[in-house]
Amino acid sequence: MSKKAKLTAQYIIEVSAPIFNKNGYAATSLNDITKATGLTKGAIYGNFKNKEDLAYESFRYMVKALIKPLSKHLESSNSPIQKLFLITDFYRNYYPFSKQLGGCPVLNIGVDANNSNSELLNKVRDTIQRIQDKLCSIIENGIEDGEISTEINAMQYAKRIDTIIQGAVFMTYTMNDEVYMKDTMNHVDQIITNELKI
Repeated sequence: MSKKAKLTAQYIIEVSAPIFNKNGYAATSLNDITKATGLTKGAIYGNFKNKEDLAYESFRYMVKALIKPLSKHLESSNSPIQKLFLITDFYRNYYPFSKQLGGCPVLNIGVDANNSNSELLNKVRDTIQRIQDKLCSIIENGIEDGEISTEINAMQYAKRIDTIIQGAVFMTYTMNDEVYMKDTMNHVDQIITNELKI
């Protein structure tokens, strides 16, 4: 693929990703994409096999846009227990941040794909699994470093914390009120302090 073709494909993804994220896979037409990009159907299909291929790449782009700043935020401490607090700190401001992406891609695409696209749903599930694995790894490191109780089941807590966060994302967006997110992150901090931290 030439440099120009790569730039065109990247441009199509960047413009299409928020549309898929807001509207969902089924409700996003190729006309929506051509109108937003200013490109022809031929130009779209010259870079992607089909709409599904573009939807996959758009979802990957959105996940990177979410994970990259979170990973950067976690770099500000080497302490596993502090990294858990940094996660809640990041999500306290998640509503205005994710609104720029057209909403939370994991939540939006997950709900949409569950009803319309099993392959895309699998990509969402893989993303959730990666997030939970990362959380689990932080908790395991905390156990090894003596910051977190050895009685803790790391994966169980990783799934529990992720579930609480995703529930807060859903309520925040549904009610258009970030108090849900901020209050829930305070609750997760209490779990970290009272149940995990030694």
